[in-house]
Amino acid sequence: MKLFQPANVFTPTDLTIAEALIAFRDGVLSSTELVQACLERAEEGKELNVYVTLDSAGALQAAKLADAQRKNGEALKPLSGIPIVIKDNIHTAGLQCASGSPAFAGYIPVEDAPTVRKLREAGAIILGKTNMHELAFGATGYNPAFNTGSGVGVRNPYDSSHIAGGSSSGSAAALGARMALGALGTDTGGSLRIPPALNGCVGLRPSADRYSDRGVIPIARSRDTVGPIALCMSDLALLDSIITDEYALPSITLSELRLGVPSEFWRNLDADTQEQADAALATLRKHGVTLVPINDAGLQALNDPVGFPVVIYEAYDCMVDYLREYGHAMTIEQLATKIASPDVRWIYDNWVLPRKMPSGDGLIDVKPAYDAAQSGGRQALRERYQELFEEHKLDALFFPTTAIVAPLANEDIYLPENFERLIQNTEPSASAGIPSIQLPVGLGELSGLPVGVELDGPAGSDRRLLAIGQALESIFGRLARA
Repeated sequence: MKLFQPANVFTPTDLTIAEALIAFRDGVLSSTELVQACLERAEEGKELNVYVTLDSAGALQAAKLADAQRKNGEALKPLSGIPIVIKDNIHTAGLQCASGSPAFAGYIPVEDAPTVRKLREAGAIILGKTNMHELAFGATGYNPAFNTGSGVGVRNPYDSSHIAGGSSSGSAAALGARMALGALGTDTGGSLRIPPALNGCVGLRPSADRYSDRGVIPIARSRDTVGPIALCMSDLALLDSIITDEYALPSITLSELRLGVPSEFWRNLDADTQEQADAALATLRKHGVTLVPINDAGLQALNDPVGFPVVIYEAYDCMVDYLREYGHAMTIEQLATKIASPDVRWIYDNWVLPRKMPSGDGLIDVKPAYDAAQSGGRQALRERYQELFEEHKLDALFFPTTAIVAPLANEDIYLPENFERLIQNTEPSASAGIPSIQLPVGLGELSGLPVGVELDGPAGSDRRLLAIGQALESIFGRLARA
């Protein structure tokens, strides 16, 4: 099924940021025309449930101002006139910030989060706030709140009977559907990589603490990060540079690259993912990239005792602190009663509020496991990553971002195996706080849905990782739009 019908001819929304800026410069496209085209795509794709808030009037007003400044010869900014979207848990002045939940419906921040402010100061036009897995607590985006279409949850533009992933669901789906040219999302365990993988775009989870965490409705602050999503690697690097003020990119020679291939991240793959990921390996070999098999990485085993306890324990304190700091007139218990998604409400009622976690003996207090994670478990995971990079002289680890293509959007999405196969490869690097990028490598032959690969690099190697992504994109190519 494909309810979303894309335009049959090239439109301005097919442009990358770089291409749009050239079109502006050459006078063949105005920002107003580009924003209008994005708004038309949003209207055509209402069944995808991409937006919580679409600020058509504000975006068109900003576009007209950008066009007037360009016509008057005023100094242009790096993103002057470029339409982007913001995940609904990131504060954006004047626009509702609900985190995809009725619990925060009607909350309008008075100032931008620092990450949003950097993009707006660079001239970006904010089209609106994108829907997401409620409170960012999931990997599917199957959220019954704020739906603009007839189905439940954010849908995949390549096939609207399938999910868009989570929790940065709408941000990635908006790009896959060509409703915007760039986006901001957040990532706690995979949300800047899973949705881009399922929607055929690129994403960056930056190194821990590289991006500001201010003005974000949180899950777990020691794991949460804001990050960019884009249509191509050069746009991703541009958005990152604007947010961080880091502009340099190293030169990458494919024949000198060494990528580790950890076998534990290549298990449980469905047929389409296996085929496209194997083809990506063959392409890398053909272009002289050295692939280093790693059969004893042990990263997922080290992550098991630290990933879940950290998220569940910090979810309570971080939300309580956020509610107090930003003056929300409700307790975390009152918030929980307003949650619309049955899976998120269950997590709050059974784990977050009672501060419990499941074990072989039933529910147990989460604090001892959290203390163990913080006192040594997470550090052991970080050290193991560093050992692998140094021992094998690796530039990055390489593996499929998700083990499966986007599952069907129905009640079966709540089955634990769906969540596990979506997040199995993305969570360890999130626990360790190292940078990761996702880039698409093809469409599955059986499903026609996007397949992506992830690269994890050493802590602080974000810009080098982005440069590697650009080099690999040059040989993998980019996906055609949905």
